[in-house]
Amino acid sequence: MQTPDFDIESAHRGIIAGIDEAGRGPWAGPVVAAAVVLDPQNIPDGLRDSKTIAEKKRDAIASAIRATSRVGVGVASVEEIDSLNILQATFLAMARAEAALPVQPTVCLVDGSMKPKLKARVQTIIKGDAKSLSIAAASIIAKTVRDQMMRDLAREFPFFAWEKNKGYGALAHREGLERHGVTPHHRKSFAPIHNMLCVES
Repeated sequence: MQTPDFDIESAHRGIIAGIDEAGRGPWAGPVVAAAVVLDPQNIPDGLRDSKTIAEKKRDAIASAIRATSRVGVGVASVEEIDSLNILQATFLAMARAEAALPVQPTVCLVDGSMKPKLKARVQTIIKGDAKSLSIAAASIIAKTVRDQMMRDLAREFPFFAWEKNKGYGALAHREGLERHGVTPHHRKSFAPIHNMLCVES
């Protein structure tokens, strides 16, 4: 497994932020982006792709990131996902994450190949969370924030096991939809939900 480092950041001058998102694929819930400016002299241990880290350890690393780094979080709602499409909603969340930083970055290193419109100069990096420590940190913040949001929603809507599947189309989620129908937190523009609504109507 590739381990991210600080080489890409070191190639730039100024304030460098890593940006990543969580929640593009689920059927329910918002999409969340995070922007992180690491302190090169105080980088937390264990930074890597958030999906490869156990949940409790991920939460602990997220706390360390917040204690040592400058962090901004941006959210795009289900309504924005349905009206804009998931890609544009993701870009909106990224712009909000950049704006939420306490400093304006010079360069934003963005995970993936698609370039959002940000105030800073953007460098896209495919599999960036495996290459850049700043993007890895952003992936951890974005995922921990969104996971907590889905756990909170699961208390309000306990039929879909969102505390476990985080809104993805797992069996318990599908069974919940069959028994209880679509909630305001479901993405109606996503095919599985859209098709259910068409059948119901």
